[in-house]
Amino acid sequence: MSGAFPLSRTTDPASETDRRGILAAPGFGRFFTDHMATAVWTSATGWHDRRIGPLAPFSLHPSAAVLHYAQEIFEGLKAYRHADGSVWLFRPEFNARRFARSARRLALPELSEEDFLTSVEELVRADEAWVPTADGKGSLYLRPYMFASKAFLGVRPADHVTYSVIASPAGPYFPSGVTGISLWVSTEYTRAGRGGTGAAKCGGNYAASLAAQTEAQQHGCDQVLFLDETGGEGGLEESGTMNLCLITAAGELVTPALGTILDGLTRDSVLALAHEFALTPVERAITLAELRSGAADGTITEVFAASTAAVITPIIAFKGRGYEFTIGTGAPGKHTLALREHILDIQYGRTEDTHGWLHRVL
Repeated sequence: MSGAFPLSRTTDPASETDRRGILAAPGFGRFFTDHMATAVWTSATGWHDRRIGPLAPFSLHPSAAVLHYAQEIFEGLKAYRHADGSVWLFRPEFNARRFARSARRLALPELSEEDFLTSVEELVRADEAWVPTADGKGSLYLRPYMFASKAFLGVRPADHVTYSVIASPAGPYFPSGVTGISLWVSTEYTRAGRGGTGAAKCGGNYAASLAAQTEAQQHGCDQVLFLDETGGEGGLEESGTMNLCLITAAGELVTPALGTILDGLTRDSVLALAHEFALTPVERAITLAELRSGAADGTITEVFAASTAAVITPIIAFKGRGYEFTIGTGAPGKHTLALREHILDIQYGRTEDTHGWLHRVL
């Protein structure tokens, strides 16, 4: 597939009045822009029919493989408007490489980094009016995804696949301020096992987390914390939608090692920034027993979660069967808030991008 996604503009765009009303309070994932990127892959011809066209429903045969065997993957990244009106992506190459890795794991065709970037860039250019103003609060969330659109029943890789990118304006993840969340430590459910799809960004992982998320809410918690296959006092993995990070009194920034968890972009960025905040980045196994004892004796001073949607989310309390405990004073920690602000400052162009992470689109 070549790099170009030619544009065919919609004849029925949202009115300026409607768009302004949506951008004033977009929430997250509630509204969508006027266009979408699409491309098709078949085993006979490879990638073709690439385009940017009007946002429209897909027409799928009831036997489409994705509906029966969940052969699909997705990504999530954002476009940010800077004070001078320009529009930038944050580390989109990372998303492109992870998308390719997820495709290999789900036996889907790989999309080149160039084609991934081009499809995202051209959609942002087509729907530039939907990128929120440069107030440092809103962004345009982009969702590239790929699914098996072949009509057949049978457990084998599909030979007809559809790729698409849609966009959704997003407001601040914490409209009332960053106050911190609580996690329910699940011993009933595990997120992934060795050799499974834990490192891939596929819908099945998230569907399987919903029961655990419901369990967390029933116990008065905001999100779930998954443990590894050993359960009980086993190793920490990640939250339902976010990677987990701990800060110790000794100045370490500790996060569970990769393998059965998602290689998160924000997690990776935090590890790269750690030294700038006098923290030593460490990737290793962390047990629930270590978390509980560290919270009790003060050797673990802060805990936060990292994701594209929320950037950095302070975690201030944990609850499990027969116990609960807080982290530090029960308020967001200073390193957590400083890392969050620094990443946001880079994304919105308020500080120098010394890592070369920003990618200009307009």
